[in-house]
Amino acid sequence: MSILVVGGAGYIGSHAAKYLSEKGRRVVVLDNLSTGHRDAIGDFPFYEVDLRDLDAVEAVLRKEKITAVMHFAAKSLVGESVAMPLEYYDNNTVGMLRLLEAMRRLEINNIIFSSTAAVYGEVEKMPITEDVPCRPKSPYGSSKLMMEEMMQAFDQAYGMRYVALRYFNAAGAAKDGSLGERHSPETHLIPIILDTALGRREKIEIFGSDYPTPDGTCIRDYIHVEDLISAHLLALERLEQGGDSAIYNLASQSGFSNLEVLAAAREVTGAEIPHVMGERRAGDPAVLIADNRKAIAELGWELKHNDIHEIIGDAWNFHKKFFGQD
Repeated sequence: MSILVVGGAGYIGSHAAKYLSEKGRRVVVLDNLSTGHRDAIGDFPFYEVDLRDLDAVEAVLRKEKITAVMHFAAKSLVGESVAMPLEYYDNNTVGMLRLLEAMRRLEINNIIFSSTAAVYGEVEKMPITEDVPCRPKSPYGSSKLMMEEMMQAFDQAYGMRYVALRYFNAAGAAKDGSLGERHSPETHLIPIILDTALGRREKIEIFGSDYPTPDGTCIRDYIHVEDLISAHLLALERLEQGGDSAIYNLASQSGFSNLEVLAAAREVTGAEIPHVMGERRAGDPAVLIADNRKAIAELGWELKHNDIHEIIGDAWNFHKKFFGQD
């Protein structure tokens, strides 16, 4: 039994490949390396293939005798998606369609999908539950919702079962320091803060100081990448045991404001980390916190690394290792 990790050269996909292998699963990685890193793949069998190349994807599935797929490959920058919707719908939705078509041809019926909180859009009810109506505000969120809907249609028509895992703010790094977050460009708060701690940036800008929160800055729900990945194997095991298709939030069900994250990073790094306060960014809600009880109840999922100092500390260890020499 072999698992194809699509997007296995990226931040979360590479952690998934490592974790699955440690749990005794045979892993094969497929990635087009448009944003991923070849050195994050390690010694796994690797195919540099674009998901939109149906024949090439089918050939990999057939050759490696794939029995299940974990899909992490997608363009994922909200602002970029607004400016470049064509690229997002083409890469994300067309890529998913071709993957599902190849799976259907070879009767591979289990897929775990890396979805996102962006499918919800602006939500007034907190914490966010999986049954909240989805009204995405960007082509990125819309493309991810379409990908979920494709899986639902393939389940109904062909019996292809899926689990869609809606991430909130993934953060942190592998406990052994081997893998971590290194996007280009970097848009996530914690690695930007750590860049500043290393002197790779002059200062960090916090967007918005007048939100209706205790300190005026946005509150977000952070989840350690290793906790995130553990849910993927539990989801796969659910399908392997005959479970129905399902959707789950992956989050901590607690939130930290931008200034709280900055303060924690100062404690962890011992660095001053200069910052300035900027204007609100359009579309940024004040609070985003998810209800995670469904994943805990149905998957038996556990949060083991839920302290913000631990999350930042693991990210800091990785950041120093890969960027400290700059």
